[in-house]
Amino acid sequence: MKVAVLGATGLVGRQMLAVLERRGFPADQLVPLASSRSAGRRLPFRGQEIPVREVCEEAFEGVELALFSAGSGPSRRWAPEAARRGAVVVDNSSAWRMDPEVPLVVPEVNGEDARKHRGIIANPNCATIQALVALAPLHREAGLEYLSAATYQSVSGTGSAAVAELEEGARAVLEGREGTPSVYPHPIAFNLLPHIGAFDDQGVSEEEWKMVRESRKILHLPDLAVSSTTVRVPVFRGHGEALVAQFREDLSPERAREILADAPGVQLADDPARGVYPLPREAEGTDLVYVGRIRRDTGLPRALALWVVSDNLLKGAALNAVQIAEILFPA
Repeated sequence: MKVAVLGATGLVGRQMLAVLERRGFPADQLVPLASSRSAGRRLPFRGQEIPVREVCEEAFEGVELALFSAGSGPSRRWAPEAARRGAVVVDNSSAWRMDPEVPLVVPEVNGEDARKHRGIIANPNCATIQALVALAPLHREAGLEYLSAATYQSVSGTGSAAVAELEEGARAVLEGREGTPSVYPHPIAFNLLPHIGAFDDQGVSEEEWKMVRESRKILHLPDLAVSSTTVRVPVFRGHGEALVAQFREDLSPERAREILADAPGVQLADDPARGVYPLPREAEGTDLVYVGRIRRDTGLPRALALWVVSDNLLKGAALNAVQIAEILFPA
């Protein structure tokens, strides 16, 4: 089986290679692809150093699976070409997520949708994925009616330049210097930026609309009421989310814990009196979605409040993409 990875040299692309290898995905031949400036670099995979090729039409010849993490522009350019040549494309950008002909898939939530593809499958936004892995089992039990999501998203969600900017900015502050931001509009070190993506004329950010629209599509709830505020925080890796979920039927915190303890992809971490709750530093490098601080909401009836954390580069991106591929190409 021939597998291509577009954007192979980026943060998520490198994680895709690692996840393919770690999970024993049946890739007989790997084709790492990137732009011309990254062509020729060598990436490790199964004990070999594989050269990166510049993306072009011929690079997808014979490819059965193509994992994309190169941004919306390259995805719109190359995904149709790869699909035309017979590949199934699993795309990590926002380019195809809201296309009605393209499935938007979280395997633990709506994995069966992946089989309805026409050559392209969309990987959801990282923050949406972890929220719905936690909420879908509760929705099946009690019927989700309303979701409020306040997200605390790490800089690795922006890319390697943002990671370097946080590191340098923190060093500058600690040394009494003034850092100069280039990735973000303000310094991110020791700061919070309620600004992820462009704002529309109503003041809603692009990332906030992703939470709204993607949740509705994945859960097959087109009228689901969703509120969202998305915030970039000075954490290197791992997103946190404060969720409030209101249900059609009453759902106790005790019953929610029972459900989540058996839910696929979920790790319950819920003993706050003993300091046990999900933390980004503990989630980093792991595959699970951690859920804790489960309690009745203090403002809404039939509502629970939850704290959810996951590694945004793994379950929020690379792992979810590979899990989608595993549905279509089981070992």
